[in-house]
Formats: sequence, C-alpha cells, structure tokens
Amino acid sequence: MVLLPSGFREDVELVHIETTDFSLVIKGKPFHERYEGLKQYRSMDYHDVMEFAANGDNIQELKVYDINQQQLMEPSLLRPIFFENGIYQLLVIPKNNKELTFYHEHPLLRQAVSPMKIGNQHILTGNLQFQNEVGFTTFEIRFGNEKLLEVTLEIFPSKLDYKNDYKKLLEEVNDEIYNLAYHFIRKTYLGARVKLEGKPSRSEFYRLISHHFQQFLQAISRLERQPHHKLEKTYKKARGDQIRKLDSKSRNYLRKRANLFVEVEKGIKFESKQLMPMKGLRIKKELTYDTNENRYVKWMMQRLIHKLTDLLNSIRSINKRSPIDPDLVKRIEKMLNQLQTKLKQTFWKNIGKLDRSVMSLVLEMAPGYRDAFQIYLTVSKGLVLQGKVYQMSVKDVATLYEYWTFLKLGQIMGRKYTLMSQDIVQVNHEGLFVNLEANRMAKRVYRHPITKEEIVLTYQKYEGRLPTIPQKPDTMLSIEKKGKDYTFNYIFDAKYRIDYAQRDSYYEKRYKTPGPMEDDINTMHRYRDSIVASIDGPYERIAFGAYVLFPWFDEQSYEKHHFYNSIDKVNIGGLPFLPNATALVEKFIERLIDKSPEEIQSEGILPRGKQEEWTSSFGEAVFVGLVSSKKEYDEFIKDRYFSIPTEKLKNGWQKAKYVALYLKKGVLPEHGVKVYGKITELKPGNMLMKFKVEIWINLPKIIKPVNYGISSYILTTMNNLNTAIELPELFMKSENEMKIWRMLRRVSDRIKLDLDDTELNQASQIKEYRIKDITVQMKRQEHEVVFVSAQKTNVISVDQLERNPSGIFRILVEMMEASSTI
Repeated sequence: MVLLPSGFREDVELVHIETTDFSLVIKGKPFHERYEGLKQYRSMDYHDVMEFAANGDNIQELKVYDINQQQLMEPSLLRPIFFENGIYQLLVIPKNNKELTFYHEHPLLRQAVSPMKIGNQHILTGNLQFQNEVGFTTFEIRFGNEKLLEVTLEIFPSKLDYKNDYKKLLEEVNDEIYNLAYHFIRKTYLGARVKLEGKPSRSEFYRLISHHFQQFLQAISRLERQPHHKLEKTYKKARGDQIRKLDSKSRNYLRKRANLFVEVEKGIKFESKQLMPMKGLRIKKELTYDTNENRYVKWMMQRLIHKLTDLLNSIRSINKRSPIDPDLVKRIEKMLNQLQTKLKQTFWKNIGKLDRSVMSLVLEMAPGYRDAFQIYLTVSKGLVLQGKVYQMSVKDVATLYEYWTFLKLGQIMGRKYTLMSQDIVQVNHEGLFVNLEANRMAKRVYRHPITKEEIVLTYQKYEGRLPTIPQKPDTMLSIEKKGKDYTFNYIFDAKYRIDYAQRDSYYEKRYKTPGPMEDDINTMHRYRDSIVASIDGPYERIAFGAYVLFPWFDEQSYEKHHFYNSIDKVNIGGLPFLPNATALVEKFIERLIDKSPEEIQSEGILPRGKQEEWTSSFGEAVFVGLVSSKKEYDEFIKDRYFSIPTEKLKNGWQKAKYVALYLKKGVLPEHGVKVYGKITELKPGNMLMKFKVEIWINLPKIIKPVNYGISSYILTTMNNLNTAIELPELFMKSENEMKIWRMLRRVSDRIKLDLDDTELNQASQIKEYRIKDITVQMKRQEHEVVFVSAQKTNVISVDQLERNPSGIFRILVEMMEASSTI
C-alpha cells in the first residue's frame, strides 16, 4: 500500500493528451476513499490493473497519472484511478479556433460536457460522473463529422473486488437468468461475444445490428451485382409449324386434344395418315431472379425492419416522460430507411414471398449471400460478457447485487434441500432489456429431505395489510416446523453499501472493522417490527429476524463485529455476502432450518413482562387422571368434575391448575388423553379428592398411549399437554429429554422409547429412544447423550445439548442421511 501524502486528496490531472488540434485534460481524485479502505483490509500482494486507450491520428503526447510515482507518466501497467460514484472534470482547449464537440452515446454524459467561449476560443468543459456503473466508457472529440480522438477509460467498483467478485457476480446472474445483467445504453460497458444460443433482448439486438449493419448492406450490394438466378420454363400457345421440342406437359396437351390434328403432305406418320397439330404449347426458357435464395434474403431484410421498428417503438414508449435521445433515434431511423430503400428497388420488388424453409449451398457459400446470412444469424443470437467484440452495457452494480443475492440464496438452498416447485422470478421482456418483473412476487418451495418440513424463499413479498404502511423486503425465508401451524419468517435485504471503518472515523472507533451501515440496520428493525399479523386476536410479529446482506469478503474477521453478534442477541444484524464469501450465510441459513420451534421462540425479544407471563402459563401444572370405565367418564363429563382416592395422591399434586382425563383402553373406541379443564374448586370427602372443573375442553388430537399407561395419575405442564402427540411426552419433566424427543419428532413419526417402568407414574427416567436404526441413550450419571447407528457413534455432553440444540439436530440429520444411503 502506498502511503498517501497530506495533500493527496486534492484533485490532480489524471489524463493529459496533446494533439495538433487541441489539449485534453481530465482532473479528479486519483483514488476512491472506499476503494483504498477495501484494499487496506485485503491480504493481497497484487493490485488491479487499469486499461486505458486513446486513439487519434495526430496525438503528440499522452500521459496518465501513476499512483506509485504520484505524477503523470506514459501509460504502461496502471493502477485504477477512475471509480464508480466519482466525479471527473474534462477540459478540451482547441489550438486553432476549431469549434470542437464532445460525443458519448449516453445522452446525460453527452449533455454534461458543453462548449464555453473564453475570448476567441470555444473550450469544452464539464463533469463526467458514474453512479454505481463500472466497466469501460468511451467518448470522442469531434470536429464536425470528423472524429479527432477516441478515449476509453475503465471505471472500477469501490465496494467489490473487480476480478474476483464483480465479474463472478455477473456470470452467476446471467447463468441463472440469461441476459438479466444487460442494460440498454448506460455510461459504461463491458466486452461481449456472441452466444451460441438464447433469444437476444432488444439491448443485445441493438449492439449487434449497430456493429454489423454496414457489413450487411455491403453484402446485399455485392449479391445484387451478381445475384443468384435460374432458367424458368414457360409455355405459350403457338401455331403447329412453330412448335419445336416437346416435353411431357406439351405432349399431354396434344394427347388430350385430338381435334387439333389435320392431314398434311409431310407430317407425323400415324397408321396410313400424315398428321400435324394446328396449334400447341411452345416451350420458352426465361432467366428469373425470383429464387428461394433471393426470397430468403428479402425475408431477412423484412425481419430486420420489423426488429428495428420494434426497437424504435420501445424507445419512444419508455421515454414518454423523459426526452428521447435524438442521436439514438436518428441512428435507428437511418438503418430503417436504408433497408426500406433497398426493398423499394425494382430488383427486390420482383422477388416473391418466402413460403418454405431454405437449405442451400448458395446461402452458405456464394459471395454476398454467405456474409448476409452469417450476419443475420449473428444478430439473432444472444451475447455473453466475454471478449471485446461488442460494447454491452450492464445494469448498475446495486441492482445486480440485489438480483444476485436472491438468485444465490436459491442456489444455496437447492444444494441441501429438495426443490418442490418454483414460481420463478418473472422476467419482463417488454422493455429494451430484461428485468426482474417489478412488483411481482416469486417464490421457490423446498422440502427438507429428512424432516419433510417446507421451506419457502420469496422474492419481493409484498406485505400490504399492515396497521401502518406496506413493506416489501428483498427476500423472505419462511420455514415450517413440525407441530406448528404457522411459519418462522426471516428477512434478508441486499444493501450495496458498506462502511469501511476508516482510521479515526466514528464507525472505526465503535465497531473496529468494516460492516453494514447503521441506517441499514435500522431498516431491519423497521421490517421486523412492522410486519405483523392478526389471527382472531391482537397483532403479533411474524418476522423473527431481519438481516442486511452487504458486499464484504473477510468473513473470519467479521465474526467479531458488533452487528454479527447482535444476531444471536436480538435476531437483527448483517452478514457479508459475495460470490467468494458465502460461507457465513450458508451456515446461518442451515442453522435457522435446523433450530427447533422452542429454540427459535426462546431467542425472540418479548414485550416487558411477557416472559414472566409465558413462564407462568407454560409452567402451570396439569393433573392427568385415570378414567377406568365409560360410566365414570360420562359422569365426569356431565357433572364437570374428576375424583381420585386421596390415598393415591403424593406430594406436589396441589400445584395443579388444570385436570385432564386419561381414558384407558375400552372406555371409548379411542383411548388416551382426550379432554382437560381448569380447576375451580377442590372438595375432599369420603376418602376422595374431587376436582371441580369450569368447562371441559377437547384437545385437538387425542394423546395416544403407544404401549404406555397411567395407573392412577401423573403431573405434567400445560405446555406439554398442548404439544404432546403421544403419552410418553407427558412424562418428560426434564428439559433435555423433551429436546431430544422434539428433535426425533421432526424427523420421524415412529419413535420408540424405553422408560424404567411401563406405568408413567411409576417411571423415573427415559433410558433410550429408538428411531429407524438409530438409538439415543440418555446417560444421566455421565451427563451425556449418546447417538448410536450402525455406522457411527456420537457422544454429546449435556452442556452441548443445552448450548447448541440446532447443532445436535444437524448431527442427527447427518446420521439419518448416512443410514438412508446404505
């Protein structure tokens, strides 16, 4: 890294060109603060090399600013000096009172540089500015229609590594949706070459036809001088003595008209007579140019006229609210007029309409035909960003980054989860270039291969029915969890912004290392807090977290950043995301999908006082009592009570706030825990304890016994009762037992477990769980949980289970994946 002197930040001469006609100077800052910030954090020993070109007949001197030497030098291997969002002053001073003009194909840049009269001289001056646009830019200095000088600069991104990140980002966007990266006419361009397949957008067609149009006209003129032709037979009625040779058609004509023959002295001998026809068909051969090959060339010209007309109409419709670039319109109209003039010529007017496909060596090999045919095929193909044949504009980097983040997230999901359906991003081909459809939601639906839970990735999900204002984040990840009738939603928003924590800045003092902008983190708070829903009750937040995706490469150092650690604390923060830096995002998404609903809920930020309320609610004790006969059950339901002999009650039963009924086999066709109710009164008497109930409430599903039972009663919690599917779940008083059970329930509905007793109220612990060929052993004395399969044994400490349950779930999933492949 070159140490910059104190006065280095002032504008300096970046380019100085002397010609016989004028002097040209470009002034500006020879570096970008953020680019230097980017470089100082990169552990690289190389520098990007900038391309620069100036072409003209009368160049006397050419110098470009060299960062290393800190002065103007003859161009060789140059470090970048032009950057996105930079402003550069252009000054052109004529030497011979010529009124020079500045030309750039982008109208705003063309208008930015204008003549100014100083004394007797007309100098050109103005500012060149490139907002989030990178690549090459070319301008010309003209005198009338004569091009005196052409200069090409290379504009570098300030937030991305040009070679490692930007070009990879372009490739990945175009690989996913062909020609999505292209734009029509912007201030910068990249080199492109012809793609073998793909329907070109209007932008691509314009670049191709502009490059090849004169060659196409030259090829047409050449074939007109020596056009393909053929001899064509015609038949004309003539006197018999004028008929010469006969072919099958003229013979058939005479065969069918015997009355035309008369007797003559010398004629065609027929039996005893000499006969001659009075008239017949005379064969005439004429030269014609109305061949299939010429018809095909005429059709090509007509197709190009249609495409140019469509291009012109698109430009006019898109620019209804803003001025149309007259230079652009003039170029297209000129091409249209030249083709239309060709078709009005007598030669082409006499050529008919193409009515069949044409496969001909004439089109492939004949002079003029071959060139016209190849050029037409070229302009009908797409482009790929590689090479330097065509100057192809691309979208600004901020738009590309937003597109890439959604497409890359989908690609990451597709590697680990099964794609079930995709309402793929709608692409709009109506304009001059391909765009993701504005205001059109698109989603990709995946399924977890083991848990079968649904995962949905949605682009531009519009949340309109909100109590405040609508919201539309870039990407929302919605994760289904077994046992829950709602999804867990997470917002990922692409922001092409970064603070480089430059020395002595506020950001550096507070956060130490580069990271997302504070304003963007505030936007994530807004998204999460404003996206709410009301389902038969008060509004609830439905977004559990919101994260900025920003262009940064150093994932390892970023793990110490405040806005990375804030994700674990409040589920708001930022994640670096670039083509060569996706590991943190991949790991994070996998963790979100692996987490259990309880783990996610425990991470949520609650209103003050809500934690105590929830803890109280979840911890409320439920007395689950045995019902032995239908008579007992009918009486309990009718009179709203439950009773149990007092001798069976043990310490702790008084904590119960609710009572639930466990129906043993034979009471009803379905047995298990069926109903519960809130206890309103306890009435002892006659050696019985009577629980009076406010009202009996049916559980959504009966909690099934699965080879276990209750001999008198057990105590559980309201949370267990609401989430349990099978009776052993009510036994699990240990939080770790419940965690293991819920992990297993996510991957299978067939779990077997062994207690130390078949009666729940007599059992004291779970010995092991079994699922397919995997056994999970609970070893309390060793404070371990052991996962055993035929292939592997994983010993997990209880501390690990408590600290990182989603990580343990990942181990379980990997064991199941391994066993399923055998």
